[in-house]
Amino acid sequence: MDSSDVFWMEAIKHQGASPFNPDPNYQVFRNVKDFGARGDGKTDDTDAINRAISSGNRCGGGDCRSSTVSPAIVYFPKGVYVVSKAIIAYYYTQLIGDPKNPPTLEATSSFTDMAVIGPPGNTGTGIHWQVAQGTSLINIAFYMSSAEGTAHQGIWMENGSGGFMGDLVFNGGKFGIWAGNQQFTVRNVTINNAQTAFYGVWNWGKVDFQGININNCSVGFDLSTGGRTGATQTVGSETIVDAVVCDTPIFIRSSAPSTGQLAGSLVIYNATLSNVAVAVSAADGTQIIRSWAQGNIYAGNNPSGNFYQGDLSAPSLPSSLLDSNGAVVSRTHPQYVDHSVEDFVSVKDHGAIGDGQTDDTEAIEGILQKFAHEKIIFFDAGMYIVTKTITIPAGARIVGEAWSVIAGRGHHFHHHRHPHVVVRVGEEHSTGIVEITDMIFSTVGPSPGAIVVEWNVRGPDDNLSGPGMWDTHIYILYIGAGSNLESDNCPAGSDNFQCSAAFLGMHLTRESTAYLEGTWIWLADHDLDRAGEAQITLFSARGFLSESVGPVWLVGTAEHHSLYQYNFFLAENHYVGYVQTETAYYQPTPPVPLPYGIDPAYHDPTYPDGASGWGLRIASSRHIHIFGAGIYSFFRNYSQECLKTHSCQNEIVYIYS
Repeated sequence: MDSSDVFWMEAIKHQGASPFNPDPNYQVFRNVKDFGARGDGKTDDTDAINRAISSGNRCGGGDCRSSTVSPAIVYFPKGVYVVSKAIIAYYYTQLIGDPKNPPTLEATSSFTDMAVIGPPGNTGTGIHWQVAQGTSLINIAFYMSSAEGTAHQGIWMENGSGGFMGDLVFNGGKFGIWAGNQQFTVRNVTINNAQTAFYGVWNWGKVDFQGININNCSVGFDLSTGGRTGATQTVGSETIVDAVVCDTPIFIRSSAPSTGQLAGSLVIYNATLSNVAVAVSAADGTQIIRSWAQGNIYAGNNPSGNFYQGDLSAPSLPSSLLDSNGAVVSRTHPQYVDHSVEDFVSVKDHGAIGDGQTDDTEAIEGILQKFAHEKIIFFDAGMYIVTKTITIPAGARIVGEAWSVIAGRGHHFHHHRHPHVVVRVGEEHSTGIVEITDMIFSTVGPSPGAIVVEWNVRGPDDNLSGPGMWDTHIYILYIGAGSNLESDNCPAGSDNFQCSAAFLGMHLTRESTAYLEGTWIWLADHDLDRAGEAQITLFSARGFLSESVGPVWLVGTAEHHSLYQYNFFLAENHYVGYVQTETAYYQPTPPVPLPYGIDPAYHDPTYPDGASGWGLRIASSRHIHIFGAGIYSFFRNYSQECLKTHSCQNEIVYIYS
């Protein structure tokens, strides 16, 4: 094979490790061909692929709910991999194919399991995707039967609390996506020749679709809306942004008419319909829907919404948030397909250890200074400890391996009245491109003075979305065995300030611009490495703070922080594709702002006595466009009795200008 035809990930030296796995020889990167898969289009590769996924006493198969010590990349070189049974994806796994020559998973004619990737069953599905936050599907094509009676479906998700899907193509099938999930975000998806492009059976918060192309389907969106109240509403809400629908008789079909009342909502923003007989009302020929909505509109403190159905006079998005075609800017997760392995440099080849113990600060600083403008910097799988601020300069490109971890530890991050940054992205006033993928930024406790990520870099005037981050998370308590914040030290109900994990999760400063996709800013509410996932009490003062004048594009979630999950202060020009939050389970005991207090330097809000933290606060800001939000509060001091009376939190969203 010509070396130029080999994807860099296949060619690079793999020396990543899981430092807290009890097996010192645990293998993170797995090439399925090393486990016996042939990829020749003839051999049944099912068992070999499942061996590649499961070997090494990994978490999955129904006996393990979660673990942070058994990450894996399961890599598929180019080829056709015949499977006769389901491929079982384990917890903390990335299945990655060669994007230069995309491999094919091909089910045999005798295949009877639920999904090609998923548990055993019988539904003729490509991927069974019952997942939670911090998960993603990207750059996948589905090929299904177009026969009249086909039962094929591309993705089936009947439950979960999901994350992100993007850059997908579906061809044929009964359904492209059949979905029931608390919330998820979909970007840049094309469905061709399906009977129904999207079938929605239920959701809580927004299901946000951006950049959707539907061609020659019978129905675009088929929504189950069998209820008229919040308790019985099936699809809670759906948002469709920048859709192009062609040769499809029905754009959106609801299972029940609204007739003047309906819990939940449907929002369409910037949809172009060509040869579509029925949109949301009769429409022949070509029609452009600028903004249309169905649902309840709320004003002020009045808890009773007014039902509305029709064109909506929605504010126009600022031009800085749009591309040359007038659609919201969309960027694909970089995979560096056109780069050879010689364009990468491994941090372990230049002195970084990544064992969760060694101080790697100097090694990482040296690597960034030397290679940031010359190479793509590859963080081999591991946990890299830093004891002072490291700066990722403008111009850098960072790639992790199975979510490599950079964690702040030590005295520098101990004082909440004198906070310090763990990872700074760009110096103040810096301009340039930054790309970060497949990383985790975290802390080792106690670290009440840690600002986990500070984002300063601004994109060039001709590429303001140039600074970006994909499938990169701020997990506070991630590697349980290395965090000092496990359930033994910080059980549920503890008021120990030594269980403080961060001052602030992520901070966008005034001049910065950012494209953030699939970013979860999570303070743990349970121990991922304890059987039964024991609840814990940790303290992180703040989730996400933006002071940026933009433009900023954000698809992410923030959960369980003390003062707030999202705070937009003096911010401008933000497109927020989806916001999902959960209030800290221990609140209001202690009440906010305890145990930290208020810090005016970081624009903290004030609170009434006995309050819980804000899910979303927007203050003195303009052009903050939120197209989907699920702002949740499920507990009062770990009790869920409040759910019976909808009294877990009196106020959770605060907006003023």
